[in-house]
Amino acid sequence: MIEAAGGIVVGRDRIAVVHRPHRSDWSLPKGHLDPGESHAEAAVREVYEETGLRCVITGDAGSTSYVDRKGRPKRVSYFTMTIESGEFTVNDEVDELMWVDRDGVAVLTYPADVDLVRAVWSAGT
Repeated sequence: MIEAAGGIVVGRDRIAVVHRPHRSDWSLPKGHLDPGESHAEAAVREVYEETGLRCVITGDAGSTSYVDRKGRPKRVSYFTMTIESGEFTVNDEVDELMWVDRDGVAVLTYPADVDLVRAVWSAGT
């Protein structure tokens, strides 16, 4: 199983979603674990790499599992996060960051991401 981790970056009743032009999708920031890296470490690193935001984990948000486009099983562990510093910078993976509220979360391409975010908000995060 491919292991990955990501973040639900929360700020003022909104969350950060990213546009990945190479996949033409709107997603939560995430990526694969490096060797020896924990899920939490990978989530913080990936959020920073994709958004330019230095974040701190505030909770466990659950996980999603699916088969990737190469036919491999993949699990992504997510964490809720708040911003410590930084600002969005366009990079090799992400060309846009958008803050969305509860109604705007439908912009996410993958239904599992939408369900995950709604569950986090329902839990009061």
